[in-house]
This record gives sequence, structure tokens and C-alpha cells, in this order.
Amino acid sequence: MADSSKKMQIVFASAECAPFVKTGGLGDVAGSLPAALVRAGAEVIVMVPKYATIKDEYKAQMEHFADFYVSLAWRNEYCGLEKLEHDGVTYMFIDNERYFARDYPYGFFDDGERFAFFSKAITESLQHLPADFECDILHCNDWQTALAPVFLREFYQGLPLYDRVKTVFSIHNVAFQGQFSDTVMEDILGVAHIPAAASQLRCDACSINYMLGALRYADAITTVSPTYANEIQTPEFGEGLDGVLRERSYALQGILNGIDVTGFDPATDKRIAANYTVEDRGGKAVCKAKLQEELGLEVRDDRPLMVMVTRLTRQKGLDLVMYALDRILAGGVQVAVLGTGDRDYEDGLRYFQDKYPGTMAARIEFDPALSQRMYAAADMFLMPSKFEPCGLSQIIAMRYGTLPIVRETGGLKDTVIPYNEFTGEGTGFSFSNFNGDEMGDAVFRAARLFWDNRDAWNQLVTQAMSQDFSWTRSADKYLDLYFFMHPEIERPAAVVDEPVVVATKAAADPEPKVEEKPVEAESKAEAKPAAKPAAKKTTTRKTTAKKATTTKAAATKVAAAKTTATKATTTRKRTTAAAKKAAEAEAAPEVKAEAAVEAKPAAKAPAKTASKKTTATKSTTKTTAAKKATATKSTTAKATATKPAAKVEETPAESKVEATVESKVEATVEAKVEATVEAKPAAKTTTRKRTASAKKTTAKAATPKAETKTAAAKEEPKAEVKAQPVPKAAEVKAAPKAEAKPESAKETPVSPVAPAEEKAPTKKTSVRKATATRKRR
Repeated sequence: MADSSKKMQIVFASAECAPFVKTGGLGDVAGSLPAALVRAGAEVIVMVPKYATIKDEYKAQMEHFADFYVSLAWRNEYCGLEKLEHDGVTYMFIDNERYFARDYPYGFFDDGERFAFFSKAITESLQHLPADFECDILHCNDWQTALAPVFLREFYQGLPLYDRVKTVFSIHNVAFQGQFSDTVMEDILGVAHIPAAASQLRCDACSINYMLGALRYADAITTVSPTYANEIQTPEFGEGLDGVLRERSYALQGILNGIDVTGFDPATDKRIAANYTVEDRGGKAVCKAKLQEELGLEVRDDRPLMVMVTRLTRQKGLDLVMYALDRILAGGVQVAVLGTGDRDYEDGLRYFQDKYPGTMAARIEFDPALSQRMYAAADMFLMPSKFEPCGLSQIIAMRYGTLPIVRETGGLKDTVIPYNEFTGEGTGFSFSNFNGDEMGDAVFRAARLFWDNRDAWNQLVTQAMSQDFSWTRSADKYLDLYFFMHPEIERPAAVVDEPVVVATKAAADPEPKVEEKPVEAESKAEAKPAAKPAAKKTTTRKTTAKKATTTKAAATKVAAAKTTATKATTTRKRTTAAAKKAAEAEAAPEVKAEAAVEAKPAAKAPAKTASKKTTATKSTTKTTAAKKATATKSTTAKATATKPAAKVEETPAESKVEATVESKVEATVEAKVEATVEAKPAAKTTTRKRTASAKKTTAKAATPKAETKTAAAKEEPKAEVKAQPVPKAAEVKAAPKAEAKPESAKETPVSPVAPAEEKAPTKKTSVRKATATRKRR
């Protein structure tokens, strides 16, 4: 059962941590991620060596917390814990001047011993932490802390305090693994007598690998981007560890890094010449002019300024830069480079600076303040790395509205969306292969957009600055991993989770609504026969003329309607029951009508087949209800308009028609019911037979009545059609379906009716006109 009272307690170990000591991206991660975890509800203690290079202002704030001795093979080394609270995070500095009182963190002959001590001190100090802090997660970073999971399992396993500790190891750069002679195992690590440790640390016959030990001993492995997590499992990027990474791929995942969005904010940054925001970027032009002046470049706003802030090494793509720089500078792009590294690259950049004065500027130095001004002033940021685990420079550049040009590898691929000229999406420019010509093409794609389409360029800058690269998102994914490893600890409810619940409910709400609509429509359709009794006679007289047309169209529709026969069976049963109820309710008027017409079997036939017709016409009118209204408008308009006149004259034919009309009320109502429910039952062979007999009877009954129709039909046919209130629903549905007439019969089951109905009204009209003419003569 989850413990709701306990918080997740994490020890975060790193060889460097901003703002105390920083040489690369690891320092930024260790300085920002713990603070984000604390804001998310966890308790975090960060462990860092107490280097001599830490500023005195921070050293003055440190409080001596504890001291003890750490055994390192035959040695016993002093270890002090110096506590410091900074921005809500607790820092514990590992104090040993023999190992850490030096002017630079790395690069010494005894680095193997120094960081073996650091790893052993981390595991030993877990029992010297504050009384209310019991470590749940030990999160180690890079090879400098890679031995901590090894020591934890080999020397501290079985102790109650250590059994609950789960270890996470983060790879920030798999190229730096901490390889040393195998003599270190006995003389420093003291694990040569442990076969499991000795075999799992050894990487060849005479050397050991610190990172290899962490990959085999840690409970979970993370790296700094999803793409890099996949790449390091291949021989090309795995640096010899791809085999063990593939073995433990089930425990490996990539979590993208973030940046300190408060520290890197162009709206408040005091290190740049002028502040600006996404909405108002006027200050960026000021920053560009100031930097051009500072670096000795031509002060021109019509030339794109591309910068690099990097270590001058092959991994950072300097081979490609040396190859393509001549072409880029000759093409009119200004370039400024800041950094130190290999001597060959430094000399090459100085050469191009002399060759292109006013266009090229090289600053072979390490200057954080200048790098900040370059991020803010540039138009483009070049980062053509051969491999890049995550990379923070391209993220910072986007934060300042500088579009990155990157190679699609590692975190560069995960963070930069390439520009799509057709859709306008993207946050930068990219190229795939480690090739100088491809890099040059990418640079000029960006430059041409800058020159030719400034609106699209500005939109791209807006999209880049609007990206969310805060540590909150990354911290949430790390917490997912931590709580997965400790399911007994209840995760506090986060604000981020609430929109997900709301979205789920919102997504679930439409489902019952969709199901309810047919039910509501069905209930409304069943209520229609009782709701509109006044309009029955007018409507049903119109449908009497329609039915002959419908039955002809039904014969054509049989093939198409068979496909929906199964679906329509249930709906047909429901509507048949409704039709019977309506027929019973109208039994009295029908009896009177039948008594008046008993002498003529032609008039009696429709009454007998009324219930049959309701079922029969359902199969045809449902699929053709909408089209009948359109197809028979021209043929029935005159007949419908003259029916009120015929009623006033009280001709003998009226009694015959009434019998037919009343008997077909149910059919008309049922047609509406089925149109509302939108079901499409099949038309059967028996339906055609019954409807055919009904057609003949209707034609006989309508013939004597045609004499009275013609006189009144010539007066106001259009006005009477508009006066019909009921057919509007059918007319509305007829419009879209009538447009689909040219479609083939295979596409929809409705389309075959259209050609049949176009011919049928013409024949019917001709018969009625001929009959009426003969009677008048």
C-alpha cells in the first residue's frame, strides 16, 4: 500500500554543478534538475566535490555537517560534508583537499583514484545524512560517479538503510567512460577479490571501465535524449558499450534535458545590450548591431549573422566548418566563432578571419558573457555535431530567437524541428549526413529565407521562441521513473495531471451523446403521428401521387438496398409496430370512408392493403424519402394544389379518394419516421408485388379526380406547394442527395434511385395529362 505521508527522497551525485563549478552541460543539468524535482514535491540532496575553484562567497555560506573516514582499498581517507542551502535545494560538498583542492576539476594523472574516492564517499555518506532523510533513489551522473552503484551492491548490500536504495545512472556522453589500468581494481577499488565485480568492470585484458560497471549494476539507465538512447545501442555511436546497452535496453530510456528559462530570458537578461520579447523583438536588432561593432564586423542588418559557441573539436563538426567556411563567407553570410580546442581548428579560424575581414570574427577564448551576447545578437546558430547526446546551445539559441542549423543526430534531432517551406512549420534548419556540402546547403537555405521571405523568417523565429524547454517537463519524466521503482511511495497530486483528467472526461462525454441522438430522434418520430393530425390529409394526398413513382424506383433500388437489409431489420420492426398503432387510432375515419366506396372494389383495395403498404413502403420510402420529395415535386405540385379545391366542390370522386388517403396516412408518417431515424431497410420482392397492386388501385382512384385537379392546378400551383408544412423535412434532406445523382450505384445505395425517378415522374405526368385532356373533351 502506498505511503501518502512519505516524500520521494533523492540523492543526486554529480562531479560538477552550476553555479558552483561548471565545465559543460553536466553542470547545467545538476544545477537545474534538482530544483525542478523539489518544485515537483520531492526532497533532494545534491552531492558535489568541494573544489578549490568554488567561489569564496559560496564557501562562506557552507556549514560543516559531518565528517568520517572512507576506506579505499588499503587507504582510509578523510571525508567532510559541508552543507549549503541554495534556491531551495540542499547541497552536500564532499571535502577532501588531497583530491579536490586543485585549480580544475579534471585532467590529472590520478583522476581514477580521485573519483573512485568520490563514488565511495557518496555511498558512505548515505548513513550520515539528516535524521529525517532516508535515501530512496541514488541518481549518479557520468563516469565520475559510476562506481557508486558498484560499491553500493558489493560493500553495503544487506544493511537496512541501503536495501531500499534504488540506483539510476545517467549517461551524458558515452564517449567519456573512465578507463584505467586493471591494477586500479586491487590498489584503489579493493574489488579484485570479488569475482562478480572484477569480471563486470573489466573491458579488456588489462583495463577496467568505470561506466561499464555502472551499466551493469544500476537498476535503471537514462540518457539525455530519446534519439541518443537509440544511437548508443549501435556500434557507430556506442563507443564499445553498445553490446551491454543492447542487453540492458529494457532498463534504458532517453529523457530530454531542459534549460533554466529564468536565467536564459531575453526579456530580463542583464548581460545583453537590449531586452526583447517574442511579441516585440526590436531589441534583438540593437544587440546585433552592438555585437557586429564589438567583433569588428560590418554593421549591416541586411546580412545574416551566424555564430558558433563551442569546443573546437571534431565531435562538434569543426571538420565540416573548415570545409564549407570559405563558401559560406564568400556567399555573404557573416560568421563569428567563440571557443577553444584543438590547435588546428584554432589556426584555421584565424586564417579565415584574416582572409575575410569584416565578415569573419574568431574569438579563441572562453568568455561566458560574450557567449550570451552572441546568442542574443545572432540570426543563426551553427551546430553541425558528429554526435550530440542532447546539446543545450541550440535550445538557448531558440530561447533568444536565433534559429539553429544542426545535424540530425541525438538531442539535436529531438529539439530542432526542420523548416518546412510548404507548411511553414519548424524551429530551425537541419541536414542529415556528416557532409560539408550538405551543411553549406543548409546554411544557404536559411540565408535565402532571411533575404527573400522576411515574413516567413519572422514566423519561424516566433515559433522557435515559443518552444517549452523548461526543466518542469523533464523533471516530471524523471519522477515517473522514480515512482515506478518505488511503488510503495504515493506520488503527490500534481497540477499537471488535472488537465489530463478533464481532457479524458471531455473526450468521453460525446460518446453517450452520439448514442442518445438516435433514441431521441426515434421518440420524436413516434410522437409525430399524434402531433400533426391536421396536416395529414394534405400530406397524404401528396404521397398518393408519389407512390406510383416510388414503386418504380423501388424496383431499381432492390440490389443496392440488399446491402443494408441486415441493419434495417430491427428498425423496420420498430416502425411497423408504430404504424399499427397509428392505424388503430385512425380506424374510425377509415371505416366511414370505406362504407362510402364499397360499390367500387378499386377504391376498397387500397384500404385492405393499407397495413401491407405501410410495411412495403417503409422498405422503399426510407431509402428514397429524401429523393422522393425532390423527384416528385414537379409531378405532384399541381395535383396537391388542386386537392383542397376538390374538397370544396364535394365531387363524388372525393369519397373514393378519401378512402385511399386515409388508408395511407400511416405510410406517410412511417416514411417520416424512417427518414428521421435514418435507417435504410431492404426492398424485397414481395414488396414490389404488393406495391404494384397498390399502384394500379391508386391510379384508378385518382383518374376521376383528375377532372377537378386541372382547373385549380392552373391557378396557384406554386403557392400551395409552399403552404405544405410537412414536406420541408424531406426537402431539406433531398438537397444533398440530389447532388449525388451522377455518382455510381456502387458508391452509395441511394444513388441508383435518381435516374429511375427522373424518368418515372415524366411518364406519370404524361398519363395524368392525357387522361385529364380526354375527360375534358
